[in-house]
Amino acid sequence: MEKGKNRRVFVIVIDSLGVGAAADAAEYGDEGSDTLGHISQSVDTFRIPNLQKLGMANLHSLKQVEPAEHPLAYYTRMNERSRGKDTMTGHWEFMGLKTEKPFITFTETGFPPELIAKLEQRTGHKVIGNKSASGTAILDELAEEEIATGHMIVYTSADSVLQICGNEETFGLEELYRCCEIARELTMEDQWKVGRVIARPYVGMKKGEFKRTSNRHDYAVPPFGRTVLDVLKDQGLDVISVGKINDIFAGCGITRALHSNSSVHGMEQTTELAGEDFHGLCFVNLVDFDALWGHRRDPVGYARELERFDEKLGELLGVLREDDVLMITADHGNDPVFKGSDHTREQVPLLIYSRSLKGSGPLPETDSFAAVGATIADIFDVDMPEGTIGTSLLKQLL
Repeated sequence: MEKGKNRRVFVIVIDSLGVGAAADAAEYGDEGSDTLGHISQSVDTFRIPNLQKLGMANLHSLKQVEPAEHPLAYYTRMNERSRGKDTMTGHWEFMGLKTEKPFITFTETGFPPELIAKLEQRTGHKVIGNKSASGTAILDELAEEEIATGHMIVYTSADSVLQICGNEETFGLEELYRCCEIARELTMEDQWKVGRVIARPYVGMKKGEFKRTSNRHDYAVPPFGRTVLDVLKDQGLDVISVGKINDIFAGCGITRALHSNSSVHGMEQTTELAGEDFHGLCFVNLVDFDALWGHRRDPVGYARELERFDEKLGELLGVLREDDVLMITADHGNDPVFKGSDHTREQVPLLIYSRSLKGSGPLPETDSFAAVGATIADIFDVDMPEGTIGTSLLKQLL
């Protein structure tokens, strides 16, 4: 492996796979959180042979998985410097941006009457819900009313989000997206500025049959500064997003975007891309870990999802080229046995693998998630944008 010689980097974000409470976890009420460790403790069997051989069990002690005697990857823990513990904060920091002020949340109160009144006036729909809730629970509670009346379910969570549900048959996808675009415009005002507005389409006509679909769409606040993605794009390199990466960065710095129906689908798309001849970055987010298992506090489901990921990871490893670089990480924690249903402030793993690397093993902990972007910039021999953070790990890999 030589600086400037690698043509492709793959970054896979296992959304929410924290590896233990961060040093400042107490400030967030997250002392004792440990997403990966508690998943391992919650199940009898846990088969992740490909993560094992890369070094995940060397990075974090797991009940059922022995450390690799000769791990194939370099591995370390990363610490977040930004304030917050949400998806956008984590991903933006990967690419060099330090968020000083956490995004606003409305978990305790719901959205202010002034915002709801404007949303109703602009969309033509009466708002129902307007509280923090599980996405599946609020459908069981209010979807029949929405279908019967044409009202619009609006809710939030522990994240900085405004979410709108719409039945694909009765409300319609285009109408749902239109309403979300209006909500995004309204919530660009400082007193209401949430990180994301999310369209949550679903199917089914009665309680017990409702199911959210893969036609979700996120409307994110654009990054507040230039990121590594922008530099790569400006230099004529490919920046291919898989999953919700394009939404998280509001399209900034992306040259090609692929929508995923699931985390398994996202891995299949990544493996297909590995068979193409591109030059640059493939940036992947696998959201099911967070959305389906972390927030719903289901450690068994999370473990089984990791096993499905591991199987697909094996397929990807089989087609990577000699000089490809693979990075596997996470954007925050979401401990499925922890209190509440919020993200957890945790360290995250970083595994770095390439057949062109001469060595492997532990690296010192990083002081920011931006080690990812700084290393990518170094690999492609481009400068980090002005005002960004992050120290490259490349010299330690050579």
